[in-house]
This record gives sequence, structure tokens and C-alpha cells, in this order.
Amino acid sequence: MSRIEITDLSKTFKDTKALSRVNLHFEENTIYGLLGRNGAGKSTLLNIINNRLFPDSGTVTLDGTPLTENTLALSRCFLINEHNLYPESMRVKDAFKWSQTFYPDFDMDYARQLSKRFELPVKKKIKSLSTGYQSIFKNIVALSVNVPFVFLDEPVLGLDAYHRELFYKVLIEKYAENPFTAVISTHLIEEAANIIEQVIVIRNGEIIRNESLEELLGSGYCVSGPAMQVDAYIQSKTVIGTESLGGLKSACLMGVPDAKLPSCLEVSRLDLQKLFIRLTDTQETLKN
Repeated sequence: MSRIEITDLSKTFKDTKALSRVNLHFEENTIYGLLGRNGAGKSTLLNIINNRLFPDSGTVTLDGTPLTENTLALSRCFLINEHNLYPESMRVKDAFKWSQTFYPDFDMDYARQLSKRFELPVKKKIKSLSTGYQSIFKNIVALSVNVPFVFLDEPVLGLDAYHRELFYKVLIEKYAENPFTAVISTHLIEEAANIIEQVIVIRNGEIIRNESLEELLGSGYCVSGPAMQVDAYIQSKTVIGTESLGGLKSACLMGVPDAKLPSCLEVSRLDLQKLFIRLTDTQETLKN
């Protein structure tokens, strides 16, 4: 089984500690969600893995082979982010051909099919594309290169609701037909939660959670019902957040529900976004 191993990875920019002794691994054929606030270190981590930045210390290996300045190993990885590595004067269709030169398994027919589904104008120059269509272009390349590890840094940047839904649908279709590892870094957590299998939460350059989505969501729950009864129930409990509407209230909590709840209260599944906010806002929860 292929595996990317990250060991004691650190990176500092002037006075900012971007990554601090990060230990992590990515297994093959898994969809990861890399979650963190702005400046948490997500992009730095992805850039180091893909040899676009160099760490101050630590190692990144693929099946035991260092990825740093290793063209053969790096050819098994692909990263998209805000930076466009193609000449801006290049047309989209020519960029596809260029990608095929560097990635022999690039599926040109599939790229053309996706271009039609997303209505990407392949005859246009890359620089003339809107922000949303530049994201679509990069996503199509990422899904067509057919490498074992694909890293997607804010893949739905600038996309409208229709195209975001289509992107996730296409990603799942691709994954079902030809499994690979996808690492998705996004701020639209609830949308990505529908496809993520493993959740990695990074805070101030440190990995604070790394577990399956089911395990993470199983660490808390929500209760709802009349506001007075909800307020009485949540006393002395770890509250992630609350919402009120009229005389009704909903609260998200860490831990497990009491064995016996008042009949007027209902229990439901924890909200990933609210949990993420809690995890990245305080150290208290991290100790639980």
C-alpha cells in the first residue's frame, strides 16, 4: 500500500511558526479533509509535501522514498492551489496537452468530457478565465492526471453553488471508478463533510485532531427543544454553540448524551462546522 509519511515537519516564516513538528501520514485510496483557520498552516503543509516549499526540519517520504527534489516520486502527486503554474497566455486545450506531457496517464478524453459538463471554454486563454473557471480548469486537470495522491487547496474557490455540487459529484464518481487519495483543504466545511472519510484539523501549525469523520462526530451531539429545558440540560456541560428561534433552542455539546433525557428534548448528530469552530477556538476541548 502506498503511503505518504510526514515526520517532525517544521517551517518558520520570519517570526511566524507556520508548522511545528507535524507528524502525519496519508494512506492510499482515502478522502481526507484538511481543516484549519486562515494561517493555520494548511497551504504551507501542502506546498512542502509537493516540493514547492522546503521545511526547516523534518522529512516527507512516499513509500519510504524522500519527496524532496525527487522528480519520479513527485510525479505520483499533484497539487492545485491559488497559484497557476501554466503560462497565462496558454489556451486551456493546450494546457491539457502540456499536462499530458508531464503526466503520461493524463486522460485527455476525460478532461474533454469534464470540460463539457462544467461548460469550460477550452479555446480561451487561461488568463481570460474568471476566478471560478480557473478553479474549474485546475480541478479538471487534477482529476485527469490519474496519480495516486491529489491535493486540492480550496478547490471550489469562486464556484457558484451549482458548480460546487457538480465538483463534489464528479470527485465521488472518479473515486468510485478509480480510487485514489484526495486531500481537500476548504473553508466550506459542511459541503465537504458529505465526502470526507478522514478529518485532519490543524491549529497554529499543529495537528490537533486526526481521525475518521464518524469518530470525530461521535465525540459530541446536539439537543433541541424548549429553551428553558435546553438551558437546564446544558448546565455544567461543554457547549460548542447554541441557536434560538422563538421559544425553541438547539445546543451542540461535547461528550455523550445522558442515559435519560427529558422527553421534551431531541438528540441529533453533531454539526462538523460547529465542532471545527470549537476545536480551533480553545485548548480546553483538545484535552478531552
